[in-house]
Amino acid sequence: MSLYIWRHPRPKRIEGRCLGRTDATVDPRRLRRLAGRIARFARRHRLPREIHVSPLARSREVGELLRRQGWLCRVEPDLAEVDFGHWDGRPWCDIPLAELDAWCANFARHAPGGGESLERLFARVGHWLGTRPPGPVLAVGHAGWINAARLLAGGHPLPAQPQDWPAPVPYQALTVLTTTPGAPSPHRRGSCQAPGLPARTNR
Repeated sequence: MSLYIWRHPRPKRIEGRCLGRTDATVDPRRLRRLAGRIARFARRHRLPREIHVSPLARSREVGELLRRQGWLCRVEPDLAEVDFGHWDGRPWCDIPLAELDAWCANFARHAPGGGESLERLFARVGHWLGTRPPGPVLAVGHAGWINAARLLAGGHPLPAQPQDWPAPVPYQALTVLTTTPGAPSPHRRGSCQAPGLPARTNR
């Protein structure tokens, strides 16, 4: 299975906030720009006019634009971003340091804000990847989800420490993951950044 997954466009007014499942608005021009880019890419490479999106507006609305152009749009809950529980949508500076420290101390299995641990995220992403049909799949996703997919496709273990977590892919960037039985191999398009703590990034 070859997965072509674009990160959604940059949302508005998210600076300094923990953004996971919280819905955030996106400039309509950015949504149209990404939808157009995906349509042109699919046409150029003769890929299916079918897009998989998460239920979150910053992903789903790109799919809705493509649906108006005759595409099949599939909204899939397993493509949603990490759930940060009661942290979600709050400024990082309002989250108690003790809670952040607890997450860093058990990075793979602690559920930040009572939401979703990386262990659970990996299980969800792995299930979605493992149930895709053969052939090309196009999707619009989120930074945390894409990072988990990259690590899984590359055969990497759960990150044990925050510094093991990759930096987020840029907004609207394309990531290509090619997985074959016994020889998973990720292929990333776009610039690569140094690893960083996901708590300091926006999704």
